[in-house]
Amino acid sequence: MSYLKENLESVKEQIKASCEKSKRDPEDVTLIAVSKTKSEDMIKEIYDCGVRDFGENYVQELSQKMEDLPDDIRWHMIGHLQTNKIKYIIDKVYMIHSVDTLHLAEAIGKEAVKRGKVVKCLLEVNVALEDTKFGFNSDNIEENFEKIKNIEGIDVWGLMTSAPYVENPEENRQYFVQLRALMVDLKDKGLYNKEKFLLSMGMTNDYNVAVEEGADFVRIGTAIFGARNYN
Repeated sequence: MSYLKENLESVKEQIKASCEKSKRDPEDVTLIAVSKTKSEDMIKEIYDCGVRDFGENYVQELSQKMEDLPDDIRWHMIGHLQTNKIKYIIDKVYMIHSVDTLHLAEAIGKEAVKRGKVVKCLLEVNVALEDTKFGFNSDNIEENFEKIKNIEGIDVWGLMTSAPYVENPEENRQYFVQLRALMVDLKDKGLYNKEKFLLSMGMTNDYNVAVEEGADFVRIGTAIFGARNYN
């Protein structure tokens, strides 16, 4: 599967080029290899190339891979999370990117306190207002951010979005600009007091533009692993 290494190197080079274009340090961008539906052998090959951050969408699949793969992998939950599945991953994932309702945040906090944990989270914003996507919107993110950051057991680090699937990545630049503007506004209003906030945005079709607009995490699956197999 040497093509995986080649794919990975190509993605890294493009991230580097986008950082140079926007005068950013490539070290500030974390590549999350989205490994949903991919075999453990494929994940291990990418791991052996030095990648330590992997993203999964489904709790059952994530739980199984956690059991079988190296302990130093940082697993990111990037898919829609149901409240009844929280207990299976709460003390195992590095970060939950997809906190999309106040109810879910409260459930995560409750389970985290029960386990004596503090969970790193990002709040998902449906910036493009797509009917098929989950998340807060630009109008209600402020009030929900303020409530969620005060929930015991949760440590909010920033925002996440999934932009529409487009052929031309430039079409999604507006959504990445909006997400960053939302985060800057939250910080300016004193709702976020950490020195650095994190933005999770950009996937295979648009990660170059996302990096140019300030992405700290890019979530890339197809460009590394190839098309997904849902069988």
